[in-house]
Amino acid sequence: MALSQALFDAIVDGKAQLAQSLVEEELEAGADPLALVSATMIPAMDEVGKLFHEEEYFVPELLLSARAMKAAMTPLRPLLAAKGAKPAGVVVAGAVKGDLHDIGKNLVTSMLEGAGFQVIDLGADVTPESFVAAIREHRPQIVCLSALLTVTMESMRTTIAAIKAADLRREVKILVGGAPLSERYATEIGADGYGATASDAVALARRCVGLSN
Repeated sequence: MALSQALFDAIVDGKAQLAQSLVEEELEAGADPLALVSATMIPAMDEVGKLFHEEEYFVPELLLSARAMKAAMTPLRPLLAAKGAKPAGVVVAGAVKGDLHDIGKNLVTSMLEGAGFQVIDLGADVTPESFVAAIREHRPQIVCLSALLTVTMESMRTTIAAIKAADLRREVKILVGGAPLSERYATEIGADGYGATASDAVALARRCVGLSN
């Protein structure tokens, strides 16, 4: 119990090295890998999201906690795969064509991974064709599109149109985010949801796959 609380605190406090070593200690003590994720690590990231919404945490703290979660997952991934544990869902994510800014996208993908999703991160400046190819290859439930610049917002519309043209639109929920966006613009281009923050994006993704927040 003491180790679990320490792991929870390490993730919330953004202490990556400590979080990973605590997971290794838990595993050596016989802890169940899936229970560690569901009972300790995901609640820790939920707490981080709550602190962000309450304006006690800001983007730097979110990044540190996301890195701590990622480090904690390192020794767990092969064990979870061996047990046949399924991810909460599969997400394809990327910054749209013309947009080279990926800090916000990286934060969202880290937090999605922390929430139990398998994330295929396509990086920045991703063409509509690359999104379509990734959907065909990975069969995700969710596609996350990011844009930080006003001039690249239209690439989101183009990407959604390409997904429709490929007859893949009904297979995925499309979530969009980025500084210049709004709920109204997301609706206008045919997206399924808009997340103003990384924690909003995670909450939306969880709803898309039928998980409560």
